[in-house]
Amino acid sequence: MSTQRALDVGAAAAPLTRRRRVTILLICSMSLLIVGLDVTIVNVALPQIGRSFHAPLSGLQWTVDAYTLVLASLLMLSGSTADRLGRRRTFVLGLMTFVAGSLLCSVAPNLTTLVIFRMVQAVGGSMLNPVAMSIITNTFTDPRERAQAIGVWGAVIGVSMALGPVAGGVLVSAVGWQSVFWINVPIGLAAVVLALRFIPESKAPTARKLDVPGQVLIIVLLASLTYAIIEAPRRGWASPWILGSLSMALAALAAVLYWEHRVREPLIDLRFFRSVPFSSATIIAVASFGSLGGFLFLNTLYLQDVKGLSALHAGLDTLPMAAMMIVLPPISGRLVGRRGSRLPLAIAGVALGASSLMLVGVSPTTSFAWLFCAYVLFGIGFGLVNAPITNAAVSGMPRAQAGVASAIASTSRQVGTTMGVAVVGALVSTSVLKGRGVNFAIASRGGWWVLFGCAVVVLVLGLVATTSWAKDTARRTAEDLNPEFLEGHTP
Repeated sequence: MSTQRALDVGAAAAPLTRRRRVTILLICSMSLLIVGLDVTIVNVALPQIGRSFHAPLSGLQWTVDAYTLVLASLLMLSGSTADRLGRRRTFVLGLMTFVAGSLLCSVAPNLTTLVIFRMVQAVGGSMLNPVAMSIITNTFTDPRERAQAIGVWGAVIGVSMALGPVAGGVLVSAVGWQSVFWINVPIGLAAVVLALRFIPESKAPTARKLDVPGQVLIIVLLASLTYAIIEAPRRGWASPWILGSLSMALAALAAVLYWEHRVREPLIDLRFFRSVPFSSATIIAVASFGSLGGFLFLNTLYLQDVKGLSALHAGLDTLPMAAMMIVLPPISGRLVGRRGSRLPLAIAGVALGASSLMLVGVSPTTSFAWLFCAYVLFGIGFGLVNAPITNAAVSGMPRAQAGVASAIASTSRQVGTTMGVAVVGALVSTSVLKGRGVNFAIASRGGWWVLFGCAVVVLVLGLVATTSWAKDTARRTAEDLNPEFLEGHTP
């Protein structure tokens, strides 16, 4: 066993040519491209999916949230599994599962099977991003090259999530909603072939033990909470189903806090949250990606169902936002490197808040110029927020814990997207059912106010997390996690 481990480590450490390292980066980026696209591209197809299956609003929410919920639940488990069983093996399995799930989604005969197949997709997707980042980290051992590789990685995230609505609009208008899933197949299969050809197998020298109880509790917590939020408008908040789900979520939360505090190798090390920058980054990730999930959900339905635009026209209208989300992440990274996280987070909070306020009063007659400005502001805000989240999450952490801290931040992003869609959709459903206005534009106002609240959270925590007091808590947390870390380092 020890001989095999030595061989695995030796293989991972074997020198690779620059061309092969770049090839590995491109292969990993292909996986990120299809996962990022899938998060946003499906939103454009929601109106057509709803008409095809005669689905209620809650059904459309589940089409999005079934994917992000499973993805959020399994990200950390997939990362530790890859360290144990092999990163290339897990990566290839994830690609094949994602491709299979995409094909199944495209032939789903009804909404229920579509939601189930979206969950299959997410199981595969959970094996891609954290594992690909681990492969990149082990491939680019030079700090400068690694920084450049992570910069390319970050740019692909922006491109994939920004192009989703546009690509979705083109595909849905030309072929139909099924085509938004077909796009994953050729990219995924090409990535499988290239991964088997160019990516060397590697494992962690000492893999973390699987925290099965912690993983199960996290799934129960997220699933029961999401179910309660989405189904409450239809069943009623006093329904036994909803009360039972909320009770289950609270019980799971209490159990997570109890168990993770006592297990030797927890899924989530609760000591991380003693660091104010880390805790703030986690909440900011939830708030900012909640804004993105809620924005895409509300805006897609508004443009197609209220403004009467085609899927293609709706996708093209979001180009101003997409452009900002592509251009600004590298600029944000440079700002963080030179001046810290405070400025980009402050600008992001203000821009996201201003965009949400502009969209509170949208109506069928709202001009494109007004929407253009709102979309640009949202793109600026979201384009600036990602680099500071990652930086704040790992700031001051010992290198041994930085990967886990980054994984928690990634999970928080998916939780935010799930909660954003669930909450704004529930508010719209409640407004319609209570008769406060059947027009979607009017019913969506509560959702836009929630997104404004998320922006305020980004702004306030962005300022708090960058104070000297907050940085001191990060330093003390790092010292507690690894007392040797600060030896030879000045505060």
